[in-house]
Amino acid sequence: MLPYLPMWDLTYGGLPYLQEIQYPISGLDCESDGIDCTALDFGDNQECLDLFEKKPLNLLSLLDDESNFAEASDLTFVNRLNLLGTNHCFKGERGRAFSVRHYAGEVLYDTNGFLVKNRDKLSSNAIQLLSSCNCELLKLFSKVINQSEEHGNSTFHVGALYSQKRGVGTKFKDQLFKLMHQLESTTPHFIRCIKPNIKNLPGIYDKELVLQQLRCCRVLEAVKISKVGFPTRVNHQEFSRRYKFLLSETDIPRDPLSVSVAVLQKFNIPSEMYQVGYTKLYLRAGQIGALEDKRKQFLRGILGIQKCFRGHQAHSYFCKLRNGVTTLQSFMRGDITRRKHGVLMKSSITIYSKKLEEIHAIIILQSVIRGWLVRRDSSYINRLKKYHENEKPRRNSCVQMPEVEDLSKELLQNMPSALAELQKRVYKVEAIVEQKEEENTELREQLKQSERKRVEYETKMKSMEEAWQKQMASLQSSLVAARKSLASENGIVQPVRHDLVSPRYYDSEDASFMGSRTTSGSTPMKLSGSFSVSDAGKQANGTLTTVSNLMKEFEQRRQTFNDEVKALNEIKPGQSANTSSADELRKLKQRFEGWKKQYKVRLHETKARLSESEKSRRTWWGKLSSRA
Repeated sequence: MLPYLPMWDLTYGGLPYLQEIQYPISGLDCESDGIDCTALDFGDNQECLDLFEKKPLNLLSLLDDESNFAEASDLTFVNRLNLLGTNHCFKGERGRAFSVRHYAGEVLYDTNGFLVKNRDKLSSNAIQLLSSCNCELLKLFSKVINQSEEHGNSTFHVGALYSQKRGVGTKFKDQLFKLMHQLESTTPHFIRCIKPNIKNLPGIYDKELVLQQLRCCRVLEAVKISKVGFPTRVNHQEFSRRYKFLLSETDIPRDPLSVSVAVLQKFNIPSEMYQVGYTKLYLRAGQIGALEDKRKQFLRGILGIQKCFRGHQAHSYFCKLRNGVTTLQSFMRGDITRRKHGVLMKSSITIYSKKLEEIHAIIILQSVIRGWLVRRDSSYINRLKKYHENEKPRRNSCVQMPEVEDLSKELLQNMPSALAELQKRVYKVEAIVEQKEEENTELREQLKQSERKRVEYETKMKSMEEAWQKQMASLQSSLVAARKSLASENGIVQPVRHDLVSPRYYDSEDASFMGSRTTSGSTPMKLSGSFSVSDAGKQANGTLTTVSNLMKEFEQRRQTFNDEVKALNEIKPGQSANTSSADELRKLKQRFEGWKKQYKVRLHETKARLSESEKSRRTWWGKLSSRA
């Protein structure tokens, strides 16, 4: 329910705009541009307008008539409104209410206060205020009011100065007609102002109130009209200018109309979604958005290509610039280094030449001083010799010769220079002594290091000797076993004593064949001209023992040398210095060469002994056969 007159006037004010402007505005451009638009029927407000404006009886005229009667009231106004019952848009209600069927629906009005608002009566407080003012203009108004009161008018209206019959509704109607006349002569574009809430407070949004205002202003109907029709209207020049780059260079026509059609066909826009006019292109809702999406996608691709190309161009330029800077820096550094080197070479040559000159001058000075010293000392010695030679015949006399006095004077004069020279020599000797002491300390350190290395080598030698002794013991035991086996094969029983074999039996050159030792430790027996069986057996046994010993010694020494070489290869870098490893390898090589030479000699000796034993055996068998 709308209980006040301003909302009624506001509702009435939207009727002529919707009837005269908003309905036909969607089809005017289409018809002028040669487009056949389908007629859209959203109803007609003419009957509702007749209720407010049709003569002789309408709502506004009845309201003005009742406002001019002093005894009129809201109830009498409602009774007179029943005369409009023939209009379908009017409906009387109980009490002081009535309803009007607008385009947005049925609206219920309350007539309470309608007449007072329409009369626009001036307040008594305002009249008293005007009467009490001292301003001339306000005094003039007060005189007019007083005159009206003298004529017996109980009610005074400011509007009565102009007309006694025109109310607020009639004035609003006249102003609305003038506004519509102005709108018809212009191109209307309006912004609807929506009141968010009744409390006039910020941040509060009343959905029901806003929706009611949208319905009253026919905004939803206007949106429907735009949606069913062609809401997007673009000039051919503007459309071609915005979307022309989407076409390939070979497909671009010259005129804007052809460009627009080509763009729409390229992106498969259906023909029912657009129409081409004389000056504009009419598109349905959503089509321009699709074109904008394609345009943005195309622009993103172009920007990506440009970005890559510019990045590659900048990178290549930067690489060239960096290479140029590096080359320039290398040239400059080389030039600076060459200059510095030249300066250093010149300065070094100068310093070296100065040092050579100083050394040459020092050598010359030393040679001169040494020559002078030698000459001085030689002259002094010669004088002493002469003095001693001349002193002998003069010892008996106590007369002092003048030459001796001159010599003593000269000695006294040369004494300070001699002392200075001796002091210099002492300093030189002290410097030499300090240098020698430093060398001695270094030599002591080296001696300590060599002593530590010697101790390490001694421990290694002891361990190696122990290993060799064990090997010799095993060789002796194997030698005894071989002798026993050979003795059993030859059928000769001979006691073998372990003390007959020396620990160094394999090293002796003539221990294997120079006769066997006796049990009493006497000298070896001499060979006689006649051979006995025991002598031949002993000789054969000794030869075989020598051969077996040589074979065992070869295998043992080969294993020993291999073990030592492996030990040298397995030495870690932190255990000993490289020089000690090289020395050990050199010593091992020397021992191997010495042993190889000895082994060759012993092989030759053993071969000779074998040949001699063979000869003796043959001769022994020949003697036996001749005796037989």
